Amino acid sequence: MNAVFNPKAISAYLNVIFDKEENQSQAASSSSAPKLTRRVINRGHLGAAKLLYDHYFAPNCTYPPDMFRRRFRIQKEMFIRIARDIHSFNNVQPLPKHFQFFHKGATDASGRPGFNIFQKRTFAIRQLAYSYKADALDEYLQMAQDTGYPCLDAFYKYVIHLYQHEYLRRPTETDIERLSTKHEQVHGFPGMLGSIDCMHCGWRNCLVAWQGQLHARRQEAPTIMLEAVASYDLWIWDLKVEFSVNGHRFGKGYYLTDGIYPEWVTLVKSFKCPKDPKTTKFKRYQEAARKDVERAFGVLQGHWQIVEQQARAYSVNKIKRIMLCCVILHNMIVEDNGRACNHIV
Repeated sequence: MNAVFNPKAISAYLNVIFDKEENQSQAASSSSAPKLTRRVINRGHLGAAKLLYDHYFAPNCTYPPDMFRRRFRIQKEMFIRIARDIHSFNNVQPLPKHFQFFHKGATDASGRPGFNIFQKRTFAIRQLAYSYKADALDEYLQMAQDTGYPCLDAFYKYVIHLYQHEYLRRPTETDIERLSTKHEQVHGFPGMLGSIDCMHCGWRNCLVAWQGQLHARRQEAPTIMLEAVASYDLWIWDLKVEFSVNGHRFGKGYYLTDGIYPEWVTLVKSFKCPKDPKTTKFKRYQEAARKDVERAFGVLQGHWQIVEQQARAYSVNKIKRIMLCCVILHNMIVEDNGRACNHIV
Protein backbone atom coordinates (compact mmCIF):
# COMPACT_ATOMS: atom_id res chain seq x y z
CA MET A 1 0.00 0.00 0.00
CA ASN A 2 1.58 3.27 -1.18
CA ALA A 3 1.92 6.18 1.23
CA VAL A 4 0.01 9.31 0.23
CA PHE A 5 2.01 12.58 0.28
CA ASN A 6 -0.08 15.15 2.20
CA PRO A 7 1.58 18.59 2.34
CA LYS A 8 -0.94 19.95 4.85
CA ALA A 9 -0.32 17.11 7.30
CA ILE A 10 3.46 17.58 7.12
CA SER A 11 3.14 21.35 7.61
CA ALA A 12 0.94 20.86 10.67
CA TYR A 13 3.42 18.32 12.11
CA LEU A 14 6.37 20.72 11.69
CA ASN A 15 4.46 23.56 13.34
CA VAL A 16 3.83 21.37 16.38
CA ILE A 17 7.55 20.54 16.66
CA PHE A 18 8.62 24.20 16.32
CA ASP A 19 6.08 25.34 18.94
CA LYS A 20 7.34 22.66 21.36
CA GLU A 21 10.98 23.68 20.95
CA GLU A 22 10.14 27.37 21.42
CA ASN A 23 8.23 26.65 24.62
CA GLN A 24 11.14 24.61 25.98
CA SER A 25 13.65 27.37 25.24
CA GLN A 26 11.43 29.97 26.92
CA ALA A 27 11.04 27.77 29.97
CA ALA A 28 14.81 27.30 30.19
CA SER A 29 15.47 31.04 29.89
CA SER A 30 12.90 31.85 32.59
CA SER A 31 14.23 29.24 35.04
CA SER A 32 16.04 30.27 38.19
CA ALA A 33 19.21 28.29 37.34
CA PRO A 34 22.27 30.61 37.40
CA LYS A 35 24.16 31.14 34.19
CA LEU A 36 27.75 29.88 34.10
CA THR A 37 30.12 32.80 33.70
CA ARG A 38 33.88 33.16 34.03
CA ARG A 39 34.97 33.79 37.60
CA VAL A 40 37.32 36.69 38.22
CA ILE A 41 39.37 36.50 41.42
CA ASN A 42 41.22 39.66 42.30
CA ARG A 43 44.61 38.37 43.42
CA GLY A 44 47.22 40.61 44.98
CA HIS A 45 50.07 40.13 42.51
CA LEU A 46 52.09 43.05 43.78
CA GLY A 47 51.69 42.03 47.40
CA ALA A 48 52.83 38.49 46.62
CA ALA A 49 55.83 39.81 44.69
CA LYS A 50 56.86 42.07 47.59
CA LEU A 51 56.42 39.23 50.08
CA LEU A 52 58.62 36.91 48.01
CA TYR A 53 61.26 39.64 47.68
CA ASP A 54 61.25 40.36 51.42
CA HIS A 55 61.48 36.67 52.24
CA TYR A 56 64.41 35.67 50.01
CA PHE A 57 65.91 38.46 47.87
CA ALA A 58 65.99 41.67 49.94
CA PRO A 59 69.32 42.82 51.47
CA ASN A 60 67.92 42.04 54.93
CA CYS A 61 65.71 39.14 53.84
CA THR A 62 63.74 37.07 56.32
CA TYR A 63 65.23 33.67 55.46
CA PRO A 64 69.02 33.06 55.37
CA PRO A 65 70.85 31.52 52.37
CA ASP A 66 70.84 28.00 53.80
CA MET A 67 67.03 28.01 53.95
CA PHE A 68 66.91 29.36 50.39
CA ARG A 69 69.13 26.47 49.32
CA ARG A 70 66.94 23.95 51.11
CA ARG A 71 63.65 25.24 49.69
CA PHE A 72 64.77 26.12 46.15
CA ARG A 73 67.31 23.26 45.86
CA ILE A 74 69.86 25.66 44.36
CA GLN A 75 71.97 28.52 45.67
CA LYS A 76 70.59 32.05 45.47
CA GLU A 77 73.48 33.07 43.20
CA MET A 78 72.57 30.33 40.73
CA PHE A 79 68.91 31.35 40.84
CA ILE A 80 69.84 34.95 40.01
CA ARG A 81 72.30 33.81 37.34
CA ILE A 82 69.59 31.83 35.51
CA ALA A 83 67.20 34.80 35.76
CA ARG A 84 69.90 37.08 34.32
CA ASP A 85 70.59 34.66 31.45
CA ILE A 86 66.89 34.58 30.59
CA HIS A 87 66.53 38.35 30.75
CA SER A 88 69.61 39.01 28.60
CA PHE A 89 68.90 36.34 25.99
CA ASN A 90 68.25 37.88 22.58
CA ASN A 91 70.31 35.66 20.27
CA VAL A 92 67.28 34.52 18.28
CA GLN A 93 64.70 36.84 16.75
CA PRO A 94 61.84 36.47 17.13
CA LEU A 95 62.24 35.06 20.63
CA PRO A 96 60.86 31.55 21.26
CA LYS A 97 57.57 31.43 23.12
CA HIS A 98 59.14 30.12 26.32
CA PHE A 99 61.43 33.16 26.43
CA GLN A 100 58.60 35.52 25.56
CA PHE A 101 56.68 34.12 28.53
CA PHE A 102 59.41 35.34 30.91
CA HIS A 103 60.13 38.55 28.98
CA LYS A 104 56.60 39.87 29.35
CA GLY A 105 56.23 43.32 30.85
CA ALA A 106 55.06 44.31 34.30
CA THR A 107 51.43 44.65 33.15
CA ASP A 108 49.14 42.29 31.30
CA ALA A 109 46.82 43.03 28.36
CA SER A 110 44.18 44.55 30.63
CA GLY A 111 46.65 46.91 32.31
CA ARG A 112 46.71 45.04 35.62
CA PRO A 113 50.03 44.22 37.34
CA GLY A 114 51.51 40.98 36.07
CA PHE A 115 53.93 38.46 37.52
CA ASN A 116 57.66 39.12 37.49
CA ILE A 117 60.32 36.61 36.55
CA PHE A 118 61.07 35.69 40.18
CA GLN A 119 57.46 34.72 40.86
CA LYS A 120 57.24 32.61 37.70
CA ARG A 121 60.54 30.85 38.33
CA THR A 122 59.70 30.24 41.98
CA PHE A 123 56.42 28.66 40.94
CA ALA A 124 58.21 26.38 38.45
CA ILE A 125 61.04 25.33 40.79
CA ARG A 126 58.64 24.55 43.64
CA GLN A 127 56.71 22.24 41.31
CA LEU A 128 59.94 20.45 40.40
CA ALA A 129 61.27 20.32 43.95
CA TYR A 130 58.14 19.20 45.75
CA SER A 131 56.02 17.78 42.90
CA TYR A 132 53.35 20.33 43.80
CA LYS A 133 50.17 20.77 41.89
CA ALA A 134 49.59 24.30 40.68
CA ASP A 135 46.89 25.07 43.25
CA ALA A 136 49.26 24.35 46.14
CA LEU A 137 51.09 27.70 45.72
CA ASP A 138 48.11 29.89 44.90
CA GLU A 139 47.84 31.39 48.40
CA TYR A 140 51.55 32.28 48.63
CA LEU A 141 52.32 33.45 45.08
CA GLN A 142 48.76 34.51 44.18
CA MET A 143 48.98 32.60 40.91
CA ALA A 144 46.26 30.35 39.53
CA GLN A 145 46.92 27.02 37.87
CA ASP A 146 46.19 28.48 34.42
CA THR A 147 49.39 30.50 34.85
CA GLY A 148 51.26 28.01 37.03
CA TYR A 149 51.42 25.16 34.56
CA PRO A 150 52.72 27.38 31.71
CA CYS A 151 55.44 28.54 34.13
CA LEU A 152 56.71 24.97 34.42
CA ASP A 153 56.44 24.36 30.68
CA ALA A 154 58.40 27.50 29.83
CA PHE A 155 60.95 26.86 32.59
CA TYR A 156 62.12 23.42 31.48
CA LYS A 157 62.19 24.52 27.84
CA TYR A 158 64.50 27.46 28.42
CA VAL A 159 66.73 25.48 30.83
CA ILE A 160 67.27 22.91 28.07
CA HIS A 161 67.69 25.68 25.50
CA LEU A 162 70.31 27.57 27.50
CA TYR A 163 72.32 24.88 29.27
CA GLN A 164 71.97 21.58 27.43
CA HIS A 165 75.17 22.02 25.39
CA GLU A 166 77.17 22.83 28.52
CA TYR A 167 75.80 20.43 31.12
CA LEU A 168 74.81 17.48 28.91
CA ARG A 169 77.75 17.69 26.54
CA ARG A 170 80.23 15.01 25.54
CA PRO A 171 83.48 15.08 27.52
CA THR A 172 86.74 16.30 26.11
CA GLU A 173 90.00 14.36 26.22
CA THR A 174 90.97 16.34 29.31
CA ASP A 175 87.71 15.36 31.00
CA ILE A 176 88.31 11.71 30.17
CA GLU A 177 91.81 11.83 31.61
CA ARG A 178 90.57 13.38 34.83
CA LEU A 179 87.69 10.93 35.18
CA SER A 180 89.91 7.91 34.51
CA THR A 181 92.46 9.13 37.04
CA LYS A 182 89.75 9.77 39.63
CA HIS A 183 88.16 6.35 39.18
CA GLU A 184 91.51 4.61 39.38
CA GLN A 185 92.36 6.45 42.58
CA VAL A 186 88.98 5.90 44.25
CA HIS A 187 87.84 2.50 42.93
CA GLY A 188 91.00 0.95 41.46
CA PHE A 189 89.50 0.59 37.95
CA PRO A 190 91.75 2.18 35.27
CA GLY A 191 89.91 3.24 32.11
CA MET A 192 86.54 3.24 33.84
CA LEU A 193 84.16 5.86 32.47
CA GLY A 194 81.39 5.37 35.01
CA SER A 195 78.58 3.08 36.11
CA ILE A 196 75.42 2.51 34.09
CA ASP A 197 72.00 1.64 35.47
CA CYS A 198 68.32 2.39 34.94
CA MET A 199 65.58 3.89 37.07
CA HIS A 200 61.83 3.36 36.59
CA CYS A 201 59.63 6.46 36.80
CA GLY A 202 55.90 5.87 37.22
CA TRP A 203 53.49 7.34 34.68
CA ARG A 204 50.10 7.78 36.30
CA ASN A 205 48.32 9.25 33.28
CA CYS A 206 49.73 6.80 30.76
CA LEU A 207 47.53 6.31 27.72
CA VAL A 208 45.53 3.09 27.85
CA ALA A 209 46.87 1.95 24.48
CA TRP A 210 50.48 2.16 25.78
CA GLN A 211 50.08 0.61 29.23
CA GLY A 212 50.90 -2.91 28.11
CA GLN A 213 54.26 -2.06 26.55
CA LEU A 214 55.27 0.24 29.44
CA HIS A 215 54.45 -2.19 32.25
CA ALA A 216 57.50 -3.59 34.04
CA ARG A 217 57.44 -6.89 35.88
CA ARG A 218 58.25 -5.43 39.29
CA GLN A 219 56.11 -2.32 38.90
CA GLU A 220 52.37 -2.10 39.50
CA ALA A 221 51.79 0.91 37.21
CA PRO A 222 53.20 1.79 33.76
CA THR A 223 56.68 3.27 33.95
CA ILE A 224 59.17 5.15 31.80
CA MET A 225 62.78 4.04 32.25
CA LEU A 226 65.64 6.49 32.71
CA GLU A 227 68.99 4.96 31.80
CA ALA A 228 72.06 6.94 32.77
CA VAL A 229 75.82 6.66 33.14
CA ALA A 230 77.14 8.31 36.29
CA SER A 231 80.76 8.88 37.21
CA TYR A 232 82.15 9.32 40.70
CA ASP A 233 81.16 13.00 40.64
CA LEU A 234 77.58 12.14 39.49
CA TRP A 235 78.22 13.25 35.89
CA ILE A 236 77.24 11.43 32.66
CA TRP A 237 79.82 10.72 29.91
CA ASP A 238 80.19 8.76 26.66
CA LEU A 239 83.41 8.97 24.63
CA LYS A 240 86.28 6.83 23.31
CA VAL A 241 89.18 6.43 25.71
CA GLU A 242 92.48 4.50 25.72
CA PHE A 243 94.08 2.90 28.77
CA SER A 244 96.46 0.07 29.70
CA VAL A 245 96.20 -2.72 32.30
CA ASN A 246 99.07 -5.14 33.03
CA GLY A 247 100.91 -4.03 29.91
CA HIS A 248 97.93 -4.53 27.57
CA ARG A 249 96.63 -1.55 25.60
CA PHE A 250 92.85 -1.08 25.30
CA GLY A 251 91.16 1.34 22.89
CA LYS A 252 87.75 1.65 24.56
CA GLY A 253 86.60 2.66 27.98
CA TYR A 254 84.06 0.60 29.87
CA TYR A 255 81.13 0.93 32.25
CA LEU A 256 80.30 -1.07 35.35
CA THR A 257 76.87 -2.71 35.16
CA ASP A 258 74.68 -5.25 36.92
CA GLY A 259 73.40 -8.57 35.62
CA ILE A 260 70.55 -7.29 33.42
CA TYR A 261 72.86 -5.94 30.70
CA PRO A 262 74.17 -7.99 27.75
CA GLU A 263 77.66 -9.44 27.46
CA TRP A 264 79.42 -6.58 25.68
CA VAL A 265 83.08 -5.65 25.75
CA THR A 266 82.38 -2.16 27.09
CA LEU A 267 80.19 -3.46 29.94
CA VAL A 268 81.88 -5.02 32.97
CA LYS A 269 79.66 -7.08 35.27
CA SER A 270 80.46 -8.78 38.55
CA PHE A 271 80.60 -12.52 39.09
CA LYS A 272 77.35 -14.13 40.22
CA CYS A 273 78.96 -16.89 42.29
CA PRO A 274 82.67 -16.23 42.88
CA LYS A 275 84.61 -19.37 43.77
CA ASP A 276 88.08 -18.07 44.58
CA PRO A 277 89.52 -15.09 46.49
CA LYS A 278 90.40 -13.27 43.25
CA THR A 279 86.89 -13.23 41.82
CA THR A 280 85.42 -12.56 45.27
CA LYS A 281 87.59 -9.45 45.63
CA PHE A 282 86.67 -8.27 42.14
CA LYS A 283 82.96 -8.73 42.88
CA ARG A 284 83.28 -6.70 46.09
CA TYR A 285 85.14 -3.84 44.39
CA GLN A 286 82.87 -3.81 41.35
CA GLU A 287 79.67 -3.65 43.39
CA ALA A 288 81.12 -0.96 45.64
CA ALA A 289 82.08 1.18 42.63
CA ARG A 290 78.62 0.75 41.06
CA LYS A 291 77.09 2.60 43.98
CA ASP A 292 78.05 5.82 42.17
CA VAL A 293 75.08 5.56 39.82
CA GLU A 294 72.75 4.50 42.63
CA ARG A 295 73.88 7.52 44.61
CA ALA A 296 73.34 9.74 41.57
CA PHE A 297 69.75 8.54 41.22
CA GLY A 298 69.16 9.06 44.93
CA VAL A 299 70.51 12.62 44.86
CA LEU A 300 68.50 13.41 41.73
CA GLN A 301 65.27 12.20 43.33
CA GLY A 302 66.11 13.97 46.58
CA HIS A 303 66.55 17.32 44.86
CA TRP A 304 63.59 17.04 42.46
CA GLN A 305 60.70 15.01 43.82
CA ILE A 306 58.81 15.35 40.56
CA VAL A 307 61.18 12.64 39.28
CA GLU A 308 60.32 10.35 42.20
CA GLN A 309 56.54 10.80 42.02
CA GLN A 310 54.36 9.35 39.29
CA ALA A 311 54.25 11.63 36.26
CA ARG A 312 50.98 13.51 35.74
CA ALA A 313 51.66 14.62 32.17
CA TYR A 314 49.90 13.05 29.20
CA SER A 315 52.75 13.65 26.74
CA VAL A 316 55.95 11.62 26.51
CA ASN A 317 57.84 14.67 25.24
CA LYS A 318 56.79 16.70 28.27
CA ILE A 319 58.00 13.98 30.66
CA LYS A 320 61.26 13.76 28.73
CA ARG A 321 61.83 17.54 28.94
CA ILE A 322 61.10 17.59 32.67
CA MET A 323 63.63 14.80 33.20
CA LEU A 324 66.27 16.58 31.10
CA CYS A 325 65.66 19.80 32.99
CA CYS A 326 66.13 18.05 36.35
CA VAL A 327 69.34 16.37 35.16
CA ILE A 328 70.74 19.68 33.89
CA LEU A 329 69.93 21.42 37.17
CA HIS A 330 71.44 18.47 39.03
CA ASN A 331 74.72 18.82 37.11
CA MET A 332 74.69 22.57 37.72
CA ILE A 333 74.39 21.90 41.46
CA VAL A 334 77.30 19.45 41.30
CA GLU A 335 79.43 22.07 39.57
CA ASP A 336 78.32 24.80 41.96
CA ASN A 337 79.32 22.66 44.94
CA GLY A 338 82.82 22.22 43.48
CA ARG A 339 82.65 18.42 43.15
CA ALA A 340 82.68 18.10 39.34
CA CYS A 341 85.80 16.29 38.12
CA ASN A 342 85.61 17.97 34.71
CA HIS A 343 86.02 21.41 36.31
CA ILE A 344 88.99 20.60 38.51
CA VAL A 345 91.91 22.94 37.77
